[in-house]
Amino acid sequence: MLNFRNDYSAGAHPAVMEALCRTNLELTPGYGTDSYCREAADLIRSLCGAPEAAVHFFTGGTQVNKTALAAFLRPYEAVIAPASAHICVHESGAIEQDGHKVLHLPAPDGKLTPEAVRGAVSAHSGEHMVLPRLVYVSNTTELGTVYSRAELEALRAVCGELGLYLYCDGARLGCAIDAGGAGFADYAALCDAFTIGGTKNGLLFGEALVIANPALQPCFRHCMKQQGAILAKGRLLGVQFAAILDGGLYLSLAAHSNALARRLTEGLRALGIPLLVDSPSNQVFPLLPDGVVERLAAHAAFEIQQLSGDGRTCVRFVTGWSTTEAEVDALLALLQ
Repeated sequence: MLNFRNDYSAGAHPAVMEALCRTNLELTPGYGTDSYCREAADLIRSLCGAPEAAVHFFTGGTQVNKTALAAFLRPYEAVIAPASAHICVHESGAIEQDGHKVLHLPAPDGKLTPEAVRGAVSAHSGEHMVLPRLVYVSNTTELGTVYSRAELEALRAVCGELGLYLYCDGARLGCAIDAGGAGFADYAALCDAFTIGGTKNGLLFGEALVIANPALQPCFRHCMKQQGAILAKGRLLGVQFAAILDGGLYLSLAAHSNALARRLTEGLRALGIPLLVDSPSNQVFPLLPDGVVERLAAHAAFEIQQLSGDGRTCVRFVTGWSTTEAEVDALLALLQ
């Protein structure tokens, strides 16, 4: 069966597996205090041009989002996010569990605007309401769209004006960078904190959190420990990130994912199949007749995005580092 359900079902890129196997029997200090985690953190600081940034490694995206926002916010402070954000839809209330309300705003293309942020802040005033304090964005977004550097600069400006933190969930950061979004150094310059996702780009598991704002750095590992986010065998994360970041493999895998998504998008358009959004990254959202969706499910794995109510269903196809041209062409053949 063809698999376009997600970009993390495959194991790890061979270079990552080679590094894990090569270092398997080494005895190192635990909890991320080993030389491999230091090497990976230094690589990230160098890529970001941020020598003073704090870098921490986590096993997954929900874990890092939950830990970071719990650490950065006071109990009465809230998060501003697009309604389609991962923390709104796919994290089972993890942010709210720590007592922080998520103010989810309409964003048809998945992207927040300065005007939307300003409106959310103005609508919450006084001690009887939560206090908006952090703007959450993801790049790429959950709809595959990408914030440009100019768009992130505009959000940074409004956050500075209103006294808000800017946090970027970079679960698919490589794809965003390859698709014309901001570069590593831009995130360190514009965001108070952001993540570099590895789970969806060639690692077995792993996300790196970069805290650029010095005020948010102290005692962060205490928060990680409270959230169960310090891995005893932490070197497994450092080894993987060092392997994928050294030499540019991280961005080349993202470029491969995006290239195959473009191939898929071009094929869908050639077949006259409309798309929910114009996604330049590795998530593609075609609108298919319900009968086609039922037939396709017997041959390919994918996600249902939403029902349109007019006899069509929006599905999500995702390409990844291990997807091949032959698989894309086979999927297109099923839709002819």
